[in-house]
Amino acid sequence: MTQIADSKDLITTESSDDNRIVDDLKTLVSTVPAHIQTAIRGLGDLNGILEVVLDLGREPEVRFLGRQIHLDTGEVTSEDIDWVVERVGNFGDDNRAGIERTLHRISVIRNRMGKPVGLTLRFGRAIFGTIKVIEDFVFSGESILLMGRPGVGKTTMLREIARVLADDAGKRVIVVDTSNEIAGDGDVPHPAIGSARRMQVPSTPDQHNVMIEAVENHMPEVIIIDEMSTVEEALAARTIAERGVQLIATAHGNTLENLISNPTLSDLVGGTQAVTLGDVEARRRRTQKTVIERKQKPTFNVIIEINDWNNVGVHRDVASVVDDTLRGYATRPELRWLSNNGELKQETSAALKSESSDAGRSPECRQRPEIFEPDHVREQPEPVRADPEITRIVAFGIPRPLMQDEADSIGAAVEMVRDLEDADMLVTTKAHYGRRPRAVRNAEDNGLAVYVLRKGTTEQVRRFLRRFESTLTPDDDSPEPRRSSRRGVHKNGNRSAMQETESAVKKIEAGETSVELAPQSAFVRRLQHSLANRNNVGSASVGSEPERRVVLRRRRS
Repeated sequence: MTQIADSKDLITTESSDDNRIVDDLKTLVSTVPAHIQTAIRGLGDLNGILEVVLDLGREPEVRFLGRQIHLDTGEVTSEDIDWVVERVGNFGDDNRAGIERTLHRISVIRNRMGKPVGLTLRFGRAIFGTIKVIEDFVFSGESILLMGRPGVGKTTMLREIARVLADDAGKRVIVVDTSNEIAGDGDVPHPAIGSARRMQVPSTPDQHNVMIEAVENHMPEVIIIDEMSTVEEALAARTIAERGVQLIATAHGNTLENLISNPTLSDLVGGTQAVTLGDVEARRRRTQKTVIERKQKPTFNVIIEINDWNNVGVHRDVASVVDDTLRGYATRPELRWLSNNGELKQETSAALKSESSDAGRSPECRQRPEIFEPDHVREQPEPVRADPEITRIVAFGIPRPLMQDEADSIGAAVEMVRDLEDADMLVTTKAHYGRRPRAVRNAEDNGLAVYVLRKGTTEQVRRFLRRFESTLTPDDDSPEPRRSSRRGVHKNGNRSAMQETESAVKKIEAGETSVELAPQSAFVRRLQHSLANRNNVGSASVGSEPERRVVLRRRRS
């Protein structure tokens, strides 16, 4: 690489077989006060300079890629900031300005009264040959979305794409330039975009309107947009893509996963929606019945994650990658880079998934709650608990007395508790779960099973609780019970215990003061208490296990 540097006018040009970099540093540096100009020149080699930062009351700062230098010129004053503001173009509603026929950008920070108190002077560069690593995609005619961290070079690559498609491919290219960052400030576009045409955006909220206007009025084959960030722009991009125009844009976010989870821009990759699967499909996928799936065809066919100009990750088939990601499969892009001799290298990587097991599923997918569908009760493994006879449940959004009464009426081995620490599971409704309350989040964080009912109606609560209903000891002709716990063994005993309780209630109603019942398990005692309460008879448990028993008493009037 041959490097020519003239410290006098601070114009740097680098050239090589692969890249040619043209910087007009003199023009931007000349906008800062003389003492700061002198300090910047004193740094020597300015190749790789990114920006100069002037903040009121602080020392000026010069930032390079990977490092920053504070200039020893004293604190920045209001006069220093005013000096710069007077020498640059007008600031727009996005608080950005430029210098005519350059690619430099000046951004202002204002106080509450609107007075400038900080400036960021960003050096813009025309860098030719930065898209060799993705050149085949650029010429393919497919819509491409560039992503990457701030300062990685997305706009620089976008500028070079505009020039190559307009000059080398001979296509009709229009650049929608919101802050004049792609084609520079002023009415005449910078030569870096070649023969591509530029449409300026009067204010940031109008960008989506200018995008549509470009298609309707100027018949472009390619539209190039920088920094898509609103729902309106995402919808405009879909309209453009559906009209057969190649769309090349940048968006905030480092990876495709960031974009999928971004509610504002997820439509660019197809958007997401909740879908209820049929039983067969849910079993085939080995997942719950309610899943998140892609809503529609992605606007962009290819997503490129930029690490630097010579090192990128490419998602070729965005629709398939989004589908795999939403199903919990680990995916990674095709890796592309340029070797030291300029040769393109690539490593293709398919989605890391397994249809036959959960090994490939992400932890988020494996930990999603079981969606209980009352219309079709499915077999579920019994929760692990200290007392195998009783399942302790916390109800959220469903009346606890309702669940306990229904459990008692069908003989379900269930105890309603208040604290998650005492529970085996949490039961809530679909509406409450969708709002992600703290109780649900805490239950999931603690590894507690979460069951979701469509609604908290009596019928659906009863259907849910039937999975905990004690099973009668099988007759000779009946199939084996599905559960093998001790509940089935005690069912006949439970029935006789309840008959004893009913008889005791009648004695109390006939005038007896108290009746002591036979010792029973904790579950049966709870049923006895419930029966007594429904008949307005007092009850209390006395004694200690295994002889603990219930005593019924006449209530005082």
